[in-house]
Amino acid sequence: MTSELSEKQEMLTRLLDCLQPVVVAFSGGVDSAVVAKAAALACGENSLAVTADSPSLAEREREIAERSAREIGIAHHWISTAEFENDRYRANPSNRCYYCKTELYNHVKRLLPELSARFVNVEQPPTIVNGANWDDRGDHRPGMAAADEKSVRSPLLELEINKEEVRDLARAWSLSVWDKPAMPCLSSRIAYGLEVTPERVRCVDLAEQFLRDQFDLSVLRVRYEENDLARIEVPLEDLPRITSATAAMLIQTRLKEIGFRYATVDLQGFRSGSMNAVIAPEELQIHLPVSRSNRQPTSLQ
Repeated sequence: MTSELSEKQEMLTRLLDCLQPVVVAFSGGVDSAVVAKAAALACGENSLAVTADSPSLAEREREIAERSAREIGIAHHWISTAEFENDRYRANPSNRCYYCKTELYNHVKRLLPELSARFVNVEQPPTIVNGANWDDRGDHRPGMAAADEKSVRSPLLELEINKEEVRDLARAWSLSVWDKPAMPCLSSRIAYGLEVTPERVRCVDLAEQFLRDQFDLSVLRVRYEENDLARIEVPLEDLPRITSATAAMLIQTRLKEIGFRYATVDLQGFRSGSMNAVIAPEELQIHLPVSRSNRQPTSLQ
């Protein structure tokens, strides 16, 4: 670990120590895992990881979250969120993530009195933190608006810790998710404007499970488009695995069984956030973090 990264690690644990007790919005991905690990080290019993149990969470991601929390050594609590009951969420506008995160943070806030009973020898109310990192500030992130509104802190972003440094910290802490590919929720696979339903996200989950296992793929997306079309994205170097005549027949047969009418392979290959290409510039929500000088001070001494 470089001296700069070691310094950021120390700053992260000190910040979380000052914020304790801490409730981590925990997906099981590398970002929230690093925050959870730092919280466990800094706060011990006064740290808790909370994960939303939702149809938009892939089955494999649920298993990873449980395993990662045990590995980190942090108490882990599941909550059942109800974003699919929100018509604005189901309508799938370009800011759909805002409604999802608002539901999550509201739910956690309602549970804080109950969750606080887990903590010991504390005087201040729990602080909710998430795993947003410094590189997230230049992307379409409507969920960050919800975090700002609900006073949710983003320690990695506040300390200017970027994605590469997050992975380096995770590797230094021997976290098994250190090299885990990003895995946004299943609803992010549904084309904007096409209603998000439990049935559609379930189709996506089953399709991705099949492709991952059948063709030994670690990075892929199945995008749910109009007319029940599955648009498959894999890295360009993996295209030969799924474009042979035999593979094409196998994929078409299985995806029809799952519920898709058609399946196609995107020849541009995998692009994270490719659905955002259709968003009008005026609808993009780029998160501009509150500068440290403007944020309510937290002593790190």
